[in-house]
Amino acid sequence: MGADSVLLLAAAGVASGLAGSIAGLASLFSYPALLAAGLPPVAANVTNTVALFSNTVGTAAGSREELRGQRRRLVRLAHLAAAGGTVGAALLLGTPASAFERVVPWLIALGSVLILVREPLRRLAENLPQRGGGLRARLPLTCAVLLVGLYGGYFGAAAGVLMLAVLSLSANEPLRVTNAVKNIATGAANVTAAIAYAFLAPVDWGAAAALSLGCLVGSRVGPVVVRRIPEKPLRIAIALAGLGLALSLWREAG
Repeated sequence: MGADSVLLLAAAGVASGLAGSIAGLASLFSYPALLAAGLPPVAANVTNTVALFSNTVGTAAGSREELRGQRRRLVRLAHLAAAGGTVGAALLLGTPASAFERVVPWLIALGSVLILVREPLRRLAENLPQRGGGLRARLPLTCAVLLVGLYGGYFGAAAGVLMLAVLSLSANEPLRVTNAVKNIATGAANVTAAIAYAFLAPVDWGAAAALSLGCLVGSRVGPVVVRRIPEKPLRIAIALAGLGLALSLWREAG
């Protein structure tokens, strides 16, 4: 791998760490950077999943204030998301590469649209009546976290947005707290998939290392940014970039 590719991946990693911790869309920067570095789609996806492990480390370090007192909730959500991530990794490893290439643009487009409609989802959550903590009340949340974890293990672009929407509908709390919890939950799905890919998939370890270092920096800074600047313009810019990427990949697939 040339020096230009290493610099590209490191820079994309910083952008991914920021976008992942702020808007839940890390793969919209890291995945195309891996493609630009010459990796085929499936190799780029599994390398991306391994590299994004550092996102979880960075966001956990940067969100200690928001995560205080959340231990039981985090353990429960992480177990559910990890179980889903394991199934998602098995699904990717068991399906043809051509199927993955066809579905990726749709996944990216879905994530980008969800970025744009996140605020209406949050307003809907605020208007819903709070329910009790019985099994019937927890079951929809359990199923939703499992499904988002599966999606995160399979590809992961905008898995954070999906998880944020799910958690916003199940809890009434400040956005920065929900965002921090979301980062840990999606990280659990990512880690379990990354372990499987490390042993069973064509991971490019040089590319993963360069991308991971950048992600660590960006994800460490991201929670600080969430506390200090308006997020709406950034979310819109990321969503539009995602739709542009999806359109480009549709054209290439055609």
